[in-house]
Amino acid sequence: MLSSLMITPALASSAAVSTPRTGPELSDVALFVVAAVAVWLTRRALRNRNRKG
Repeated sequence: MLSSLMITPALASSAAVSTPRTGPELSDVALFVVAAVAVWLTRRALRNRNRKG
């Protein structure tokens, strides 16, 4: 079982065809936006908690 889990990524990567990157993918942009919103919400929550203190 464990050996099949270790072999699977190697087999999957050998079948993929890589293409040159021309710019950020949509998933990269979406991940950045989600991370920025998470940081903003966290900072806002911490500021509100400290004000009430």
